[in-house]
Amino acid sequence: MRYLRLHILLMLLLLGSAATHRAAAQFKQDAFTQTYADTTDTALKDSTDKLFSFKEYFGGLAHKREARIGTLFGGSTILIGSYQIYNRDYWKLPIIYGGIGAGVGLGTYYTIRYKRSLTAYNEAYALDPETTLAVDTRSRTLGICMFSMAAAVYWGSLLDGATCYKKGTYPNAGRATIYSILMPGLGQAYNGEYWKIPIYWGCLAGATHFLVTNNINYKRYKRIHNEATSPDATYSGPISAETAVYYRDVFRRYRDYSIVALVGFYLLQVIDANVFSYMLNFDMSNDLSLHLEPTVITPETAYAFSPRDRSAAVGFSVGFRF
Repeated sequence: MRYLRLHILLMLLLLGSAATHRAAAQFKQDAFTQTYADTTDTALKDSTDKLFSFKEYFGGLAHKREARIGTLFGGSTILIGSYQIYNRDYWKLPIIYGGIGAGVGLGTYYTIRYKRSLTAYNEAYALDPETTLAVDTRSRTLGICMFSMAAAVYWGSLLDGATCYKKGTYPNAGRATIYSILMPGLGQAYNGEYWKIPIYWGCLAGATHFLVTNNINYKRYKRIHNEATSPDATYSGPISAETAVYYRDVFRRYRDYSIVALVGFYLLQVIDANVFSYMLNFDMSNDLSLHLEPTVITPETAYAFSPRDRSAAVGFSVGFRF
């Protein structure tokens, strides 16, 4: 009886081994050959196979086809107002172009005035060091303000276009991504994850602080080294040239690390907004179960590993629910 049981056990193991091979073939086929989307659906897919398509972009502007939010964002950075044209918000175009044009025009005007006053001052100072002619610093300040206004209108046009794209669709991963590109933390606010905003802003502020501090120290020791090694300078400071060049290289390296950290935190919050926007509709319930049942692998489906092998096999069907 014991030998009979052993014989039956060996037969079951052999059968299980054969079934396992066939089941693996079935699972591999289902994983890599099953079509989950309707291949006849010609609607626009949210895909990364093409980062930008001119056909899609200009077709969207002509309202002949649907355009992705990322495609419109890329086009709007060059052709200002593309978002508003696609969203049919034509009344916003005069405001955008008027604001940018006024800012650039006035900024250029005041900058030219400042440069002319600076040139006149330098010429007068060369002739008379006690000249009463002054540089028009007010024009420089106004020029900076005007250029800043034009940049703000440009930034607002991109943010407005992303906000008005397909109103009512939520969540939209492309919108969350563009929000984070335009304003760090705004994508997290769109996803409802407000607790992440102080973390990312703290990381960005810390990286910016170290960047500014290390850059100041780098320039300081660079200036000291240049003065200490210049043949015409009479430097007599407490820091030697060797010490200055050492700290110059140290703070330059720390400055570069700060730049890498700043860019890294910025990209991280953009990726975070994109990924968690996709996962907003993901089922996070505690309903985790395993379903196991016998199954027959038909000749039509048992060809994942060997297309010529059309024989049927017996195996198990395993399904997870989570």
